[in-house]
Amino acid sequence: MKLLIVEDKKSICQTVAKHLKDEGYTVDACGNGEDALAYIDGTEYDAIILDIMLPGIDGITVLKTIRSRKQKTPVLLLTAKTSVEDRVNGLDSGADDYLTKPFSLEELSARIRVMIRRSGIGRVDNTLSAGPLLLDTNKKTAIRDSNEIPLTAKEYAILEYLLHNKGIVLSRDKIMHHIWNYDYEGSSNIIDVYIRTLRKKIDADYDQKVIQTVRGIGYVIKDEVL
Repeated sequence: MKLLIVEDKKSICQTVAKHLKDEGYTVDACGNGEDALAYIDGTEYDAIILDIMLPGIDGITVLKTIRSRKQKTPVLLLTAKTSVEDRVNGLDSGADDYLTKPFSLEELSARIRVMIRRSGIGRVDNTLSAGPLLLDTNKKTAIRDSNEIPLTAKEYAILEYLLHNKGIVLSRDKIMHHIWNYDYEGSSNIIDVYIRTLRKKIDADYDQKVIQTVRGIGYVIKDEVL
């Protein structure tokens, strides 16, 4: 899953980003509202962690702009303000949750998980499935015919994204922009490389193929495997 952190204090931003990356998230980060809107315009995020007190365009304005565009991405506000009025203003502006500074990284992670689960992206039972394939989102492994298939972090992220969008054809660019950081400048065929390794692990020993190619467009996973 991909997150955006918008925090102008570099030390906090770096600490939060490292913590969330260690938990398996793909993370983009910036330090002002103008950059935040540019990131959001160009990338699809599963959740946004947004500081209120930002230079230039403040966090509340960023939030209102997101909601005015009918974007429903879950947003967690960060702020040093603790008054009830401030919390109410943030929630009324479209925030999904509110966390005051200083905060524990463990609480931040828990609140992100709850936001994503409420949004319908996460799963309460910690599993995703398609046909004979089961993805355990706790262990970060795939299971097929009772066989556990270990995955690398990127293999898992791609497979999870495909399963979250089951039945929807995803282009290579869309997958790449969701899995890698905003400033990634690597090979353009990186998605094809990872899909090949996933197929070797998941489909090679079976007649029924879970990951399907839509020629000229991208990849899709459906319950009806080929």
